[in-house]
Amino acid sequence: MALPITPDYDSWPIDETLVKVVHEARYLSVTWSDGRVSRFHSVWLRENAADDTTVNPATRERILDLSQIPAWPEITEASIDEDGALSVLFTPEDRRLRFHPGFLRANDYDNQDALPPELPPLTLWHGEQLEQPPTIDAARLAEADHGSAQEAEILYPTLHELLGKGLVRLRNLPTEEGAIEKVAERIGSIRTTNFGHLFNVRAIQNPDSNAYTSIALPPHVDLPTREYQPGLQCLYCLENTVEGGMAVMMDGFAIAAALKEEHPEAYATLTTVHWRYANTSRNTDHVWYSPMIVLGQAGELLEVRIADFLRGPMMAPFEQTETAYEALMTLQRMLREPRFAMRFTYAPGDMVIFDNRRLLHARDAFEGDSGSRWLQGCYLERDEVRSRYRMLKRAERAERVEEATQTA
Repeated sequence: MALPITPDYDSWPIDETLVKVVHEARYLSVTWSDGRVSRFHSVWLRENAADDTTVNPATRERILDLSQIPAWPEITEASIDEDGALSVLFTPEDRRLRFHPGFLRANDYDNQDALPPELPPLTLWHGEQLEQPPTIDAARLAEADHGSAQEAEILYPTLHELLGKGLVRLRNLPTEEGAIEKVAERIGSIRTTNFGHLFNVRAIQNPDSNAYTSIALPPHVDLPTREYQPGLQCLYCLENTVEGGMAVMMDGFAIAAALKEEHPEAYATLTTVHWRYANTSRNTDHVWYSPMIVLGQAGELLEVRIADFLRGPMMAPFEQTETAYEALMTLQRMLREPRFAMRFTYAPGDMVIFDNRRLLHARDAFEGDSGSRWLQGCYLERDEVRSRYRMLKRAERAERVEEATQTA
């Protein structure tokens, strides 16, 4: 025999082995070689088996319906087999199933504090602390094959910075129209909006957005007018010879945290009152209602929707309106404080990728006739970055498993 497959496509290194197992009917405890004890419920184990009664072996998608088992799955026997796998006999099915120790260790829900983070932890920052975007030389990216080690050497730190700090800058990319698409698609699928698959940020005649002028832009996120605003934005510099036009970035989560500490009443208001966001252009009419600071169930920051020029008429209850505007003005004053702002200049061949549901971006005005300023942009989703990051981690684990197999 050999170790069983897992109910996913991942490879799980066995850094610690199983040395002991004891069981009751509805759960078992295993002891690892480093002394950790992990408990697993019988029903959890039954659902996370990898045999062909539980998952489709071709897709690794679950086919088991727990409610069709005649009774609650319980443990009759449990042992560690000669290959180091956990072997469990379940009743009422009288079915013996085996579990990969690396998979169990990686999914040890009984010791969640000991599990390594799935994604990089969030690092909040002020412009005083982070004066320039985290920068990576991507000159070799264009020639790297998809899925190659050379690509991973650039993408892994890129996505790590993006997930942790909310932005990253790639430098020394080719200054070719449309090159942004080739880079973005190494991460995931581009999201098309009413501004197109790709969009050009430069001053034009008859603009349908303030971005397509030379005027200053206040700190904002893009498209808060959507039920699901784009998770990521990419801006790729093709030309920049104008006077002025410096880019400004702010960590919206750091601003929200400062607001909570310094103005808790304003924070409470902006996390509860729903604002109306509207983009009523000549050809589209997008409207959505949301708090300006969106929290998760545990009170964690999920997104910010800050964009003064995309707020429609306020439609909150009459009794909340003045309080809401007071909180808004408190936030607006904070956005003008220099401590939050990172300021930098785009150079041709730069591509800045940032979390559009966390970071605020802005721009100084520039002299439209002093030269040329041309950025191309596109949108991606947070899900694409998370998936690509997990795939890179998966490849890293597979390499470790392969090395361990060769040396065994």
